[in-house]
Parts: sequence; C-alpha cells; structure tokens
Amino acid sequence: MGAGLRARLPAASVTGRGEVARGIVDGIRYMVLATADADGRPWGSPVYFAHEGYREFFWVSSPEATHSRNIAVRPEVGISVFDSSVPIGTGQGVYMAGVAEEVLDDPAAERALEVFSRRSVGHGGRVWNLDDVRGDSGIRLYRAVAGGHSMLAKDGTPDHRVPVDPLRP
Repeated sequence: MGAGLRARLPAASVTGRGEVARGIVDGIRYMVLATADADGRPWGSPVYFAHEGYREFFWVSSPEATHSRNIAVRPEVGISVFDSSVPIGTGQGVYMAGVAEEVLDDPAAERALEVFSRRSVGHGGRVWNLDDVRGDSGIRLYRAVAGGHSMLAKDGTPDHRVPVDPLRP
C-alpha cells in the first residue's frame, strides 16, 4: 500500500475500520501465511493472493513448499496483510485466523482460478486454468477461509488488536 493508497484510506475509527481493512486487503498483493508442522514448529511464507469477499483467500504454490506440507498435516493458519513500506509506528494490517486446504474439487477450483486470474491479470500476471494446478505441473491451488479479522486498535495504547468486519463500514 503505497502513499497513494494510504492517502485514500480514512483514519481507523470504530466506524471506519471495515473500509480500512478492505483498502488494505485490496491494495496489497502479498499476504504472509503462517503455518506450523505436525510438531508445532512455525513457518511464515509471503504468497501472492487473491480473495473473494474478504473471507476466502487463494494462492498457488508447490505442494513441496514448507507451508504446503504444513497445511497438509495442520490446516490451521494465520494470515497477515500489511503495508511494510510506511514509517515506524504508522503501519496497519489485517490479521486473520483460518483454515487452509488444497482445492481439489474441479468446480471449486475453476471458481477459485477465475478469482485468482482476475487479480493476477490486473497485476500483470496471467490467466490460470486447471492444467496449471493439476498433474505434473508442480503447482497446486490453495484456499484459506478466514474465521475472523482484526486490526491494531491505533487508540494510543500499546499493540492490541480489535475485531473488524471488512464487509461493514
């Protein structure tokens, strides 16, 4: 979220948090996906993402990547979407907990790839199809469903989060 996007976002008041959350999720291209292996060892990975309704998040990745292997054994994930380019103390992000999975069902995968492709093309990428995420392509399609969203309160007290619904003002 560069200076132009920040300038268009309102201050994160109680009534404006949903708008701020939408602006962050729409304006940032990468989310940090936090996973853990079967023994609970944490792993964080930045992944390019697309979303549907601020609740479903899609990305493509190798099934051999550490985060993909972790999701296969422990589907609970944490997600952060934030602007790391702002001065210290002024950053804001959207934090989510969710459940992730490889998208195996063809109708669900077609819908997810449509969402992913629409965003990808808008950022200079390409259209993806089922052949790109099946067979011996080495890439798979993943989805996380967020169970809730929060943001830093920005109320003058040290780091604490408050719930936010990006579908509401």
